[in-house]
Amino acid sequence: MPFGAFGDAPYTPAEIEAVERLIDEMNAAPLAFVVHVGDIGSSAFACGDDWLLARKAQLARIRHPFILLPGDNEWSDCKDPLGRLRAWRKLFCLAENGLNLSFQKGEYCEHVRWESGGTLFVALNVPGHDNNLRHAEHAPRMAAVLAWLDESAAAAQSRGLRLAVVMHADPFLTVPRDGFASLRDKLAILGEQQGGKVVLIHGDTHVYRDDEPIPGVRRIEVWGSPFVRWLRLGF
Repeated sequence: MPFGAFGDAPYTPAEIEAVERLIDEMNAAPLAFVVHVGDIGSSAFACGDDWLLARKAQLARIRHPFILLPGDNEWSDCKDPLGRLRAWRKLFCLAENGLNLSFQKGEYCEHVRWESGGTLFVALNVPGHDNNLRHAEHAPRMAAVLAWLDESAAAAQSRGLRLAVVMHADPFLTVPRDGFASLRDKLAILGEQQGGKVVLIHGDTHVYRDDEPIPGVRRIEVWGSPFVRWLRLGF
């Protein structure tokens, strides 16, 4: 069964109704689950509790099992990034949602994985636009990201599953600062090890892409504001 993917919306109050229509469309479709890759508002709105609470209520209308990832606008672009990440986790980290989730041990409750349609999906907290490179939290978070990715890749390979990596950032953005070199290196290794059975799904630059920027790694970028659209995906 296909799944739905979208992200980087609604950025403004004017886009809230567009997301309402998008949710109606997804609810009417047979989908295994829906994933939002992050940025549920511009940082002018998403750094505040009121906006996050309203988006939580709105996204609760999705009738399918739902996964939300943190984007930069919800935490790393805010004045108090770690405080905002704690607020995001309090609102959006999942106990269970019908997907038989596995969780990474430790503080990164947003790092989950699940199996659907012959694919092991792994969610990572990797925010655009530079992965919060200059903040002290970057190094321990990326150590957790890479460890979770390694563990998930090994699980996928042992079970004969495709590996789908889901996150917010476009890891091919390298200016003004490149916060993704270690992740690109890891994806290149996995693309070779997994025999081309790796898919990367992300948002961040708001323009749809379906290409292979790393050998063996198919990249799908979802639409984003002002293009409030969703993708029906299946592999």
